[in-house]
Amino acid sequence: MKKRVWLVVMAVLFLQFGFAMGSKENAKTQYKIGAAVYGLKGEYMRLWSTALERHPAVVQGLVKITVFDGNYDASVQQSQFENMVTQGFDAILFVPIDIEAGAAAVEIAAKAGIPVIGSNTRVNSPKLTSYIGSDDVLSGKMEAEIVAKAIGGTGGVVIIEGPIGQSAQIERKKGNLEALKNYPNIKVLEMKTANWSRAEALSLMENWLNAYPGQIKGIIGQNDEMALGAIQAVKQAGLNVKDFPTAGIDGVTDAMLAVKAGEMTSILQDATGQAQGALDLALRKIIGESYKPQAECWKSMDWGTSLKPVYNVPWVPITAENVDKLLEERKALTTR
Repeated sequence: MKKRVWLVVMAVLFLQFGFAMGSKENAKTQYKIGAAVYGLKGEYMRLWSTALERHPAVVQGLVKITVFDGNYDASVQQSQFENMVTQGFDAILFVPIDIEAGAAAVEIAAKAGIPVIGSNTRVNSPKLTSYIGSDDVLSGKMEAEIVAKAIGGTGGVVIIEGPIGQSAQIERKKGNLEALKNYPNIKVLEMKTANWSRAEALSLMENWLNAYPGQIKGIIGQNDEMALGAIQAVKQAGLNVKDFPTAGIDGVTDAMLAVKAGEMTSILQDATGQAQGALDLALRKIIGESYKPQAECWKSMDWGTSLKPVYNVPWVPITAENVDKLLEERKALTTR
């Protein structure tokens, strides 16, 4: 009798152990997802990365996120993709430095069956699973229109570009020039890259102020960091910033403060929406349509019934009326 009871107990334990092992094999408890970003020197990508790490799925432990700094180098990003494939990542979020060179990195992941969700900047690859960002042509039009109107539709302007070959530089330039076509009395005096860098833009603007004394009436910066560098150069030259209407894009903290001071205009690019929205799309691809999005951006965007190739997060012009509210939101993101 004792032997029979012992055999029954052992059988039950064996079944329970086998069921537990099967459950672990069939249901993954945590997904390993990498985020390959072009660089973390600028505030915007740091905000993007912080927002990603605060996604509810990361906080709850469903996702282990690793952010890779691409150091503004396409070859570095490709090497990071190779490492993520070797380490068996479940998905990759990609913010490429180069619209063309980034395609090779996507191809590496695609061959390994790893989904890649683009965010913030584009890559020309048919293998990209999906993309979430904002319409950069539109933002380029918006900022150029702001400057054109501020200078009365006449005079010389300079355009400070992002890294040549990155999608934001290409598309914002397109938007800048499309808007300026409507102002035949505005002349583009110079258009060069400062690589999203405040320091490089300061140096560039110093040169332009010397080359075109009294001719520059407006400044179009394809991001805020460069617009702020140009403003610094104007101040250091002993000139009045308000005589040089300046526009930027991104809504970094210093730009918001400059808007509040009446020194520039800016357009907010929603780093939280783009980062957390990208993670939601990755989880949708991995888990399937049963996955429910958790990012706030989907309250104003269409999640839809199936995965789409492109999602656009709306731009938010920063004004005297909304800047204090936006600064409070920024404080909450950076200090929580």
